[in-house]
Amino acid sequence: MPVTYDAPIAVLLPGTGSDADFARRALAPAAESLGARSIDAVEPRSALVDGYHRALNEAAREAGDGGRILIGGVSIGAMTAVQWALRSPDRVAGIIAAMPAWCGRPDGTAAAASAALTARRIAADGLETTIAQMRAGSPRWLGDELARSWRVLGADLVDSMRAASGYVAPTPTEIAALDVPIGIVGVVDDPLHPVDVAHAWARAARRSAVTTITLDELGADPSVLSTAGAGALRRAARTR
Repeated sequence: MPVTYDAPIAVLLPGTGSDADFARRALAPAAESLGARSIDAVEPRSALVDGYHRALNEAAREAGDGGRILIGGVSIGAMTAVQWALRSPDRVAGIIAAMPAWCGRPDGTAAAASAALTARRIAADGLETTIAQMRAGSPRWLGDELARSWRVLGADLVDSMRAASGYVAPTPTEIAALDVPIGIVGVVDDPLHPVDVAHAWARAARRSAVTTITLDELGADPSVLSTAGAGALRRAARTR
């Protein structure tokens, strides 16, 4: 039986500006199909990365001695999942890494610049004005999703955006040291999460597979990340 099936606990980590509700809709079906019986979608707070790591530490404790967890993450959630797995590789059965945004330092990346700009606009102009600006330049489905999640996150949103914009992600060299299966999902037409980053992760990882989707597919049904991610993770688990 593939290693990815031996993980009764799954932890789902949202992307920047997103929330637990989206992570659950996008990734919980994958966790269920891979055998997870307990699924925790983490709500982002101002101490974004530390909060994600605390949730993973708690899940590992709950799994008990020798127990492993399944991790699903979107964007910075995927990057933090790999970072935590590098510290605790024996506690991870597998990772679904959807839409990784960069490798290493965030300097010059579109996603980091967007997060920093959004934080500045909210601080200067207020949440509702910034939501209106965001909607004007976004597909309708994305505008609806972000307007909802930004309001849910409320006071934590600006600090979490700032934390994300300065986050140093794992490098290809670090990813190559991880002997954990990683199912990677790239979006071919997403300028904030370049598909080239997904392929770079797949080339670096020892045990990986990548599946690509489109923004239209994601907008029509967020669970496309589950279908693509679970399939990629199953393929990755068969590699050595």
